[in-house]
Amino acid sequence: MSKIQTPYRYDFVGSFLRPQALKDAKAAFQAGKITKEEFDKVVNEEITKVVAKQKELGYHVITDGEFRRTFWHLDFMWGFEGVAHENTGGGVSFNGELALLDDTYLVGKIKAKAHPFVEYFKFLKQFEDENTVAKYTIPAPAQTFQQMIVPANYETTRKFYPTNEELIQDIGVAYQDVIKQFYEAGCRNLQFDDCTWGAIVGDAAKQRYASLGIDLEDVKKQLLEVNNLALENKPADMVITSHICRGNYHSTFFTSGPYDSVADYVFAKENVDALFLEYDDARSGGFAPLAKVSPDKKVVLGLITTKTPQLENKETIIKRIKDASKYIPLDRLYLSPQCGFASCEIGNKLTEDEQWAKLKLVKEIAEEVWGK
Repeated sequence: MSKIQTPYRYDFVGSFLRPQALKDAKAAFQAGKITKEEFDKVVNEEITKVVAKQKELGYHVITDGEFRRTFWHLDFMWGFEGVAHENTGGGVSFNGELALLDDTYLVGKIKAKAHPFVEYFKFLKQFEDENTVAKYTIPAPAQTFQQMIVPANYETTRKFYPTNEELIQDIGVAYQDVIKQFYEAGCRNLQFDDCTWGAIVGDAAKQRYASLGIDLEDVKKQLLEVNNLALENKPADMVITSHICRGNYHSTFFTSGPYDSVADYVFAKENVDALFLEYDDARSGGFAPLAKVSPDKKVVLGLITTKTPQLENKETIIKRIKDASKYIPLDRLYLSPQCGFASCEIGNKLTEDEQWAKLKLVKEIAEEVWGK
């Protein structure tokens, strides 16, 4: 395993556009035209190719592109006892588009078991070398918590958990178990993906919670509590980071709003090693909240968008990095795209070549700012 400490000056969030061969194989499998073994063979081949591409571009982190999952978050939740799912044709409304998602809900108490994602990681682990570290991405504990208390799930969840505190406790303990499983499989770079903080910023969220009679400050405390509970007893030599997102589905977004209202919680008090932060457009606000980031954390600035194919102006991005360094030292700053390229298998509206051009740009800018 590489001795280079993650995150890296040039990094990325984790998901990549699904190659056509993978899409075709999945369609054939779902239609009963190929076996599960034949489908898995194609998945393994495409992961091998996407890892090779990451290395070719000179990146020190490798992922499997999230090629084994349909949704960035729900597939992971299905790996716990007590969680079930069903495709009912429903979803979540994004900016001008319905994100089609499986209904995911409780049928019992949440408990950890041997998690399939750990086996997926083991396949990725084989590609590590002296220059690279395998990163695996999973939804944050807060994401699982919020999934179980959305209005559609609230009554069902209350059958098993009369209070949020009881739910938080079981989710936190289950995550501790899965983190241990990843560690024992050799994982030293784990990333939480977390849309919960992004969903409660801005005036719209404040009004939404007020209409439900819920104190937004209580929500923030609970999100912080479940994430930090999961991180208790984390191995000292395991890096766990968090990617704070505002939604990324087919080049659309879910929410807008600056980080100011959550900085005292997630920036100052969440016990992760680094934060991957969306900063690709005006929806994320300014850099001033970075002053609240605790001194033990690094910040990966997501200044390159994955939502459009157009390449950013290099000098503009360099200026923005310098602007951010007014609030947090440059040696604690890093660069990446703001999100993955395919948070769900539908992917964003750009080509694979345009995707790789974005990563090349990230590396070029990072090397110009921090040196090779």
